[in-house]
Amino acid sequence: MKISLRHFLFFAVAGLLTFTTAFATNPLIMDQFTADPTARVFEGKIYLYPSHDIKAPPEYKGRPNWFVMEDYHVFSSDNLTDWKDHGMIVSQTSVEWTDPAAYAMWAPDCVFKDGKYYFYFPAIAKSDGKAEGRGPGFKIGVAVADKPYGPFKPMATPIEGVRGIDPNVLIDKDGTAYLYYSAGKIFVAKLKPNMTEIDGEPKVIDNLPPKGLLEGPFAFERNGIYYLTYPHVEHERERLEYSTSTSPMGPFKQAGVILDESESGCWTVHHSILDWKGQSYLFYHDKDLSPAFDKNRSARADKLFFNDDGSIQKVVPTLRGVGLVDAKSDIQIDRYSAKSSDVSVSFLDEANPHTGWKTIFGGANSWVRFNEVDFGDGKQKSIEVRAKSDAKNTLEIHLDKQDGPLLGKVKLSKGAGWKTSRTSAKNIPAGIHDLFVIQTDAQPVEVDWVSFR
Repeated sequence: MKISLRHFLFFAVAGLLTFTTAFATNPLIMDQFTADPTARVFEGKIYLYPSHDIKAPPEYKGRPNWFVMEDYHVFSSDNLTDWKDHGMIVSQTSVEWTDPAAYAMWAPDCVFKDGKYYFYFPAIAKSDGKAEGRGPGFKIGVAVADKPYGPFKPMATPIEGVRGIDPNVLIDKDGTAYLYYSAGKIFVAKLKPNMTEIDGEPKVIDNLPPKGLLEGPFAFERNGIYYLTYPHVEHERERLEYSTSTSPMGPFKQAGVILDESESGCWTVHHSILDWKGQSYLFYHDKDLSPAFDKNRSARADKLFFNDDGSIQKVVPTLRGVGLVDAKSDIQIDRYSAKSSDVSVSFLDEANPHTGWKTIFGGANSWVRFNEVDFGDGKQKSIEVRAKSDAKNTLEIHLDKQDGPLLGKVKLSKGAGWKTSRTSAKNIPAGIHDLFVIQTDAQPVEVDWVSFR
């Protein structure tokens, strides 16, 4: 069972909890909302810099049913599975020039140059007093640190000559840095070596889609090709698109779609692209933990692939996400890789989505596949299942395919409430394998997790 937010906060305040989660599935972070995730590799780890959606507090006076964001956290991982929350690094009350009541700390970025980490963030300035929209009230600030997790010291003033949101910085091969941001259109400006001032005037990037909202630029270079990726509203909601160039300043040519509009109906999508140990990944967000309100979003990651000509294959979003799952952990099979049509998923606790989901098997031969489980040296002796069933039921656990080797049959006893059932495991192999969980009886059964001990 995933720890509830209420218990998480209690244990954290009491000093009884380390700030590490281990989910490796989508969404990446369960205890809070995390949108607009920028992923970077620093000091041999992946660092994730998202924005932080919150529920509107009583003192919030901005636009109703809108984005409410007061600070930033940073997370790190060395395996794409275990994510550590390093805590809050910048807030609307810790920056001298921001409106401390605007709740508009939108999508950030962070880069490393000349021994320092530069954290770029948009916020509404005190002098403008505009608490909504993406007009002249938004400026872009910089906070500087010696470590990727801080402490970050915000500069006393925002970047002069820049008004907009969604800052992104590309450091080219020659060390020159470029700032990309959006304000109705997408702009680019060269940064001075101090990384806190622009060198010249910002330039509008031409040849992008002429109609529909453009925002959230993320630029990178690969094999001599400069990629500008961005959310764009072509139809009803944002989808991720990209353009390419031979120069960081352009001109850019439209090249294709990276990610289609979300099937969930989430209106926004904001992202970053990261190479890690020979594999590329797309980090983005959806409304997994808030299906009824798409201003409370959650960070995701899925694999991304390039074609030989440098074009990007369209990413297929998954619940399974990325990163290996330890067989000894509570394997959340509701984040399945595939399932039969009579399997459904719902929240364990509708009043607190942060506790996670349950898998509902509809009848005989219902099944779920869960990819990439790490059995290590394969010495597990038993299988445990936390489940709830109104009748006697049996779950079979198979390896690699639906009719693959049988690892064990877990018999579930009849009775109200959640119970953990156990059976002996046999022929547990070493290494990384897929799991199939198959129901053999007719009556529905709800499953929280499966684990190998």
